[in-house]
Amino acid sequence: MTEPPRGCAFPALGTTAELLVADAGRLADARAAVEQELAAIDQACSRFRGDSELVRVNRAAGKPVAVSPLFLEAVATALRSAWRTDGLVDPTLGRAVRLAGYDRDFAALPAARPRRIAVRHVPGWRRVVVDRAAGTITVPAGVVLDLGATAKALAADRAAAATHERCGTGVLVSLGGDIAVAGEPPAGGWRVGIADDHRARGEAVAETVAVRSGGLATSSIAVRRWQMGDGEAHHLIDPATGVPALTPWRTVSVAAGSCVDANTASTAAIVGGAFAVAWLDRLGLPARLVSQRGGVVRVGGWPAVAAA
Repeated sequence: MTEPPRGCAFPALGTTAELLVADAGRLADARAAVEQELAAIDQACSRFRGDSELVRVNRAAGKPVAVSPLFLEAVATALRSAWRTDGLVDPTLGRAVRLAGYDRDFAALPAARPRRIAVRHVPGWRRVVVDRAAGTITVPAGVVLDLGATAKALAADRAAAATHERCGTGVLVSLGGDIAVAGEPPAGGWRVGIADDHRARGEAVAETVAVRSGGLATSSIAVRRWQMGDGEAHHLIDPATGVPALTPWRTVSVAAGSCVDANTASTAAIVGGAFAVAWLDRLGLPARLVSQRGGVVRVGGWPAVAAA
């Protein structure tokens, strides 16, 4: 009889990391591999710790900064996502995110911020220079790089791949709902619940899908919200306005060949708004979109819910 997958959960990167392995006997080794990858990403990409490479690059005011291969990969990944979405997923949103009130780890945000949201022009991702030969990143003065839109998904992809290589077992890594899998899945695939909030359990889970390879990501404005002087704000900024996106979608889930690609598409769909359904369908990406009123649209082969 095949044993069911074993797993564990622990705090990481300002959210909850969840790990499942097909071989229960490798869980301890798998967790060690995941924690090693997440620690490296945090050291490189966190905007909440003063010793991170991200903070050092932002402070350089336009001077090239020598960085680690991991940070080079993280910035190149963010710029690739910007290119693929025509700038809807933009890593130069750092100042806009802070002006919207998200200026510290989300768990430390007060329930309400007294000031109004400030509108600010977003500098644009094309001004960031990656020099792979020299191993440097250049962020122009006045530009604040923020890798929050892609670094967590990259961490999930890297952690799943590293864990499979180290432990030789099928693995699923979820970081706040950004999911990557590697290796042979259990029979029937990894069972993943879809909801507005990745912490949802039981009746709060809208539906369950099976994931066998690649990645799955859910972007939502139903969570990570806070009160500002002129109303509620959320963390998904529209680069065209510099303020939280006005969107018809509450939640978008996308499956793709990697967690980075899935997260890029789900974020772009939220920010892009009305064009999202046609765009995702044209890309052939399985996606589930939930409107502000709760209506559900499925595209790209996302499985329909079986009738009761």
